[in-house]
Amino acid sequence: MVQTEPQTDLSITAEIKLYYDVLVPEPPTTSSAEAAATPPQAGGELKRPLLIAVHGYGAHKRYMMREARLVAPEDWVIASVQGPHQHFRQTDDGYRVGFGWLTDNRPEEYVSLHHKFLLDVIAKLAADGTVDANRVYLYGFSQACALNFRFALTHPEAVIGIVGVCGGIPGDLDTNDNYKPLDADTFYLYGDDDEFYTNEQFAAFDAKLKKRLPNYRSKKYLAKHEITQEMRVDIKDFLASR
Repeated sequence: MVQTEPQTDLSITAEIKLYYDVLVPEPPTTSSAEAAATPPQAGGELKRPLLIAVHGYGAHKRYMMREARLVAPEDWVIASVQGPHQHFRQTDDGYRVGFGWLTDNRPEEYVSLHHKFLLDVIAKLAADGTVDANRVYLYGFSQACALNFRFALTHPEAVIGIVGVCGGIPGDLDTNDNYKPLDADTFYLYGDDDEFYTNEQFAAFDAKLKKRLPNYRSKKYLAKHEITQEMRVDIKDFLASR
C-alpha cells in the first residue's frame, strides 16, 4: 500500500460575530440663535465625531468603553469594539473571560479582520446618520496600539486622530508597501516602568513614529503598563482640542 502525504492547511470560510458597544449621547440643547447659526446636515441631524475604543490583550469592550467615556468630549459618539479571541485569564477573584486581537498563528488574517471590523462599524454608524465618517478617532491601549497604527496607515482616509497608550508599533512600519502617508493628529503615551516594554523600546517606537507622522506628539509618564489619571487628563485635552 502506497502511503501518501496529507494535504495541509486547507481552509473553509466561516462567518463569526464580532461584538461592540455604542454610546450615543443625548443631543445637546441649543438656543434658537445657535440653532439658526448651525445648519443641519443630511437628515436634519448634526452628525458627530466618532471615537473607536480598542482594548488590549485580556480585556473586553466594557472596560474600554469605561475608559473612553472618561476622555471623550460629551457630545461624541463612542464605539467600543471587542477582539475575536476569547480566553480565560486569572484575576484576584478567580478566572475571568478576556479577549485578544492576535495570535502567533496567521496574525495577518486577524489584522485584516480588525481592519474590516472598524470599517464596517464606521460605515454602519455613518449610514444611519449617527456619526460623521470624516471625523473618526482611534483610541487604543497596549496590543491595540500597533493594530490601530496598521489600520490608519492602510486606510489613512478613514481617521483624523489617533491616541495610543502603552503599546508597540507595527514591526513592518518601514517595509510594508501597503502603508500610505498619514497626517492624522497622533498622541502616543507610555510609562517609564512598563512591565512589557523597556524604556529603550519606547524611545525607539517614539523616534520612528515622530519620523513617520507629521502631526505627532508623545509624552512619557511615571507609570506602569496602565492608563493613569494623568494620562486621561491629557487625552481628554487632546481630543477636546480637535
